[in-house]
Amino acid sequence: QVQLVESGGGSVQAGGSLRLSCAASGRTFSSFVMDWFRQTPGKEREFVAGIGSSESSTRYADSVKGRFTISRDNAKSTVYLQMNSLKPDDTAVYSCAARRNFFAQYLYWGQGTQVTVSS
Repeated sequence: QVQLVESGGGSVQAGGSLRLSCAASGRTFSSFVMDWFRQTPGKEREFVAGIGSSESSTRYADSVKGRFTISRDNAKSTVYLQMNSLKPDDTAVYSCAARRNFFAQYLYWGQGTQVTVSS
């Protein structure tokens, strides 16, 4: 069993930055593909960014390309989401998720951390 715990959310003004962290328990973190999602009330959950086990493969939603950067530290069993140039539309609950490969279903989800961007 793997537990995912997000942190780093908060309130920031438009144009500001935040760095989210997702810490994983267990010794198999390095083998997982890790993704970040976000959700606002009344809307479907939206994919934000993903990173492969080797860190060489990353993907981003068009809405965050050039502003967000996903990275991971397998020694710390943690994945990060650096968010720059934040916009009010980025306001959401951000969650991380783990799966065994890019074609597998998600096995584990975190509880989420709130990000609020004010104009």
